[in-house]
Amino acid sequence: MASINNRMLMGCDEQLLRELDSGVLLHGDVIKPFQTMCDTAARDGLNITVASGYRSFARQLAIWNDKVRGVRPVLNDSGHPLDLATLADHDKVMAILRWSALPGCSRHHWGTDIDVWDAAAVASDYRLQLVPGEYAGTGPFSRLSEWLQEHAAGFGFIRPYAIDRGGVAPEPWHLSYLPVARLFEEKLDTAFLYKVLDNDRLELRDAVLANLDTIMARFVLPGMT
Repeated sequence: MASINNRMLMGCDEQLLRELDSGVLLHGDVIKPFQTMCDTAARDGLNITVASGYRSFARQLAIWNDKVRGVRPVLNDSGHPLDLATLADHDKVMAILRWSALPGCSRHHWGTDIDVWDAAAVASDYRLQLVPGEYAGTGPFSRLSEWLQEHAAGFGFIRPYAIDRGGVAPEPWHLSYLPVARLFEEKLDTAFLYKVLDNDRLELRDAVLANLDTIMARFVLPGMT
């Protein structure tokens, strides 16, 4: 594999990416093990489908800024929209980080991480929400979640946000291909992120930079393995 540069780390260099059959971009070394896992799951009646793969810095920046500006909702732990106007900047940052990564901090930048669901479990017009309730109890993707818990590691995939550590909310749909993702993880540190986030296009930049050590410890590093 080619060496990893800072632009790859922050989602600004796509030279290592390849297109999956669905048109989703993934790191080239992730596609074969992912397809092998999907083929195995299909024999158990599951149709593992990608909702999101590679996500660029520009895309993550737009998502972040839209949430700050109220274009996209920011949810509380119960899944209900928050009124950001009532919060101090520090609290706004922490609320958004519960569900959305800062640009430069998302594992989706690397092409190693994917959000998945089971297309065989729902009607073709099903409106995917990517909320924990879909993957637990009587949710339509609970069987997928159980299958991944048992089998994903055998194909090299982990779920970095399976447990609520008080940072990123649980994401049972989020898979990371560990053999490649760990190579990116090793290069991620506070100094790098400070340079990336000291950006006048980033909404709430001052509050982000003032709390970067906390953000690293609470929202970035807990997802690392």
